[in-house]
Amino acid sequence: MEKPKYHIFICTSSRVVGEPKGACGKRDAGSLLQYLQSAVDDRGIDGVMISNTGCLQVCDRGPAMVIYPKGYWYGNLDEEAIDRILDALEAGTSCKDYLLT
Repeated sequence: MEKPKYHIFICTSSRVVGEPKGACGKRDAGSLLQYLQSAVDDRGIDGVMISNTGCLQVCDRGPAMVIYPKGYWYGNLDEEAIDRILDALEAGTSCKDYLLT
């Protein structure tokens, strides 16, 4: 496997033990994870690995995701946000409207 150019993590509030407690899972982050994968595939963006993750500790601003190695943290995600974030990623910039600071 070739090292990915970008690794995108979406919080799905998964827990090793017990029920999801965070907001991301309750706000349909699983569907957003699938949407993100489809959008990356449809756009033909190479070098992207997508993973779900446990709590990112920003529950009040979830669903949330992080893009490495850029270190961009995004919150309040929906499908429109993902499209805009991918537009910015392809342009080599961040999408300031959804950045968590």
